[in-house]
Amino acid sequence: MPPFYGNLLVRVNAGFLMLASSGGLFTDIAGSFFGRGPEAILLGDAPGTGIGFIEAHGLALIIGVTLWRIAYSRNWHAVLAAVHMLLGTANLLFWQFFISADVLVVGYVTTAAHFLFVVAHLAALTGSTRLAAQSSR
Repeated sequence: MPPFYGNLLVRVNAGFLMLASSGGLFTDIAGSFFGRGPEAILLGDAPGTGIGFIEAHGLALIIGVTLWRIAYSRNWHAVLAAVHMLLGTANLLFWQFFISADVLVVGYVTTAAHFLFVVAHLAALTGSTRLAAQSSR
């Protein structure tokens, strides 16, 4: 994959992470501290359990901002495939939270996006590796 398109993929990924994690943080804070929003039902009796939500969405925001600012390297595709594999798998393992909070659409969209990014980054990494091998001949 040419660097222009690889960098574009990383930037689109960064934008997704910043947008999705900001929305997640907003609902995490509303549910944890104010008993409002879709997470209120999950956190109502134990608002301290919101720490996991806040940490996950906060780290995704930090990763997104970092990605936006980094110098492009094809090695980022492996890191980002791993990040999205973790986030998408966590969504699947804890799918009941999306059901309980009545936010299935959010679950479908974000989980699909995570696995789409896994495929895209692995394809970019594979394409980059092939290009590097061809250019070294």
